[in-house]
Amino acid sequence: MSENTPPIDAFAEAILVEETGAGRFQVEAHAGGSIFLVDEPVAFGGLGTGPNPYDLISMALGSCTAMTVRLYAERKQWPLDKVRVRVVHLRGTLKARDTFEREIDLRGGLDEEQRARLIDIAMRCPVHLTLERGADVRTTLAPPDVGTGPDEGGQHKRHMIEACEESLG
Repeated sequence: MSENTPPIDAFAEAILVEETGAGRFQVEAHAGGSIFLVDEPVAFGGLGTGPNPYDLISMALGSCTAMTVRLYAERKQWPLDKVRVRVVHLRGTLKARDTFEREIDLRGGLDEEQRARLIDIAMRCPVHLTLERGADVRTTLAPPDVGTGPDEGGQHKRHMIEACEESLG
């Protein structure tokens, strides 16, 4: 572990993903108290029973953006009625750099200065920063017969709050 690698702490969020045995690609994802299916479209050999992994990355970016913008607007008591985020993932090849096109729709009686500030805050949402910086992935082989389960933590919420702090801007 390098000196820049944070240790796993009490707020770490573990996600458990396991095959269901239905179809070639269908897996069940356990996140916090939720369970949902991830799959590939029928056209690609899946059952089409859930979003694919790239959809999940786009969903993470869009949902983190909406949540972070909402949190900031509430703190400022700004008249934000609704946030909608549309994300399109683009990739040429496995070696090409991915692009996420994000369109943010802010509804409500916001002035131009408030709208601009909320876009600045969106650029600091934790998932945006993760994608922008890149991430290290450490992989280990689990010992046989050891059950692993999802952990419930608050890491993402802590990072959204940090993104909204004025001192970062």
